[in-house]
Amino acid sequence: MDPEAWADVGSAEELARRPLQQILAGRTRIALAFKDGQFSAISGVCNHVGGPLGEGTLDGDYVVCPWHYWKFHCRTGEGEPGYEEDRVPVHEVRVEDGRVFVRRAAATKRGRKPHEPHPLARPPRRADGPIRVLGLSTTTMTADHPRYSTSEDLLEHALRHAGAELGCDTRLIPIRTLRFRECEGFYSKSSRACTWPCSITQMDSSDQIEQVYEGVVHWADVIVVATPIRWGGASSLYYKMVERMNCIQNQETVANRHLLRDKVAGFIITGGQDNVQAVAGQMLGFFAEIGCQFPQFPYVAHTRGWSAEDMENNQRYVQDSLVLHEGAAELVRRCVDMAGVMIRSTLGEHALVRGGRKGHELDTRAQLVSVATDS
Repeated sequence: MDPEAWADVGSAEELARRPLQQILAGRTRIALAFKDGQFSAISGVCNHVGGPLGEGTLDGDYVVCPWHYWKFHCRTGEGEPGYEEDRVPVHEVRVEDGRVFVRRAAATKRGRKPHEPHPLARPPRRADGPIRVLGLSTTTMTADHPRYSTSEDLLEHALRHAGAELGCDTRLIPIRTLRFRECEGFYSKSSRACTWPCSITQMDSSDQIEQVYEGVVHWADVIVVATPIRWGGASSLYYKMVERMNCIQNQETVANRHLLRDKVAGFIITGGQDNVQAVAGQMLGFFAEIGCQFPQFPYVAHTRGWSAEDMENNQRYVQDSLVLHEGAAELVRRCVDMAGVMIRSTLGEHALVRGGRKGHELDTRAQLVSVATDS
């Protein structure tokens, strides 16, 4: 075997113990499969976003990428039925004297089936027109038996004020009406496995979080989020929503891509028990991380406190409170005023410099080098 043309990748006996594994033929990543007593090798780099095919699974004759589950035939490199044009290179394999050799040069070329980009992938550009205010309500309730929600009442009042008094375009999305999957942890596999749009959205056309992405990234100038307090925190639906919105923040940290520019966020927080500052702090922290700005006094809130379990009185109080409704209206006014300032002017590109922010890798790389040297 010419060592320049063929790479000795290991003992046949050892390699045959696993149906699929990622190996290196020199510097080339290879997905080595062992099926029906034979070895086969295809590129270890997925066509989608470069996932490590050899770290996936073998489903019949198909290698399944561990990142987003694209499939490629373990011997031909072709995509699954209907996607045959999506093929990865094949590498010739030989076994001699108990050793497995893989030819470094691929026998076939990579091919990509044309895929229309997802509509959400378009560059964010603000269209001309009045300021646009998006309300996101994270209250949960039974669809067939709606009830009064204090946080949603104040949000609806704020949106009416924005439309009637401030001349804004408004939208309300009750998150409970959307059917969408929970975040499935693609980021935990690799930072690059968390994509924009979210991989779930790209794979599942029935996943309705797309409406939130469209509103937040492409439509709104102002985002007002309303939540009840549940056990000292925001609603479970709020957390389900923002976990799926983390793909927006990951574009900042991984790709230095700013999906949200000149966006303003405000919050409405109500509940039967206290913990307003902690709930507001989490919400402010997350929306700051995805690139939002805030007006002075960026939230309005109300609770009855620890000892007040009379929720019916809490509801009546909010329903009848002119102060809370006026507070919600003034919150949206502050948000709209700030959005107007940001739309008319700019802080410049230096405002988006990554240094010192989460995901900035210079210091991390230095630590890794230090650890490698010490060991």
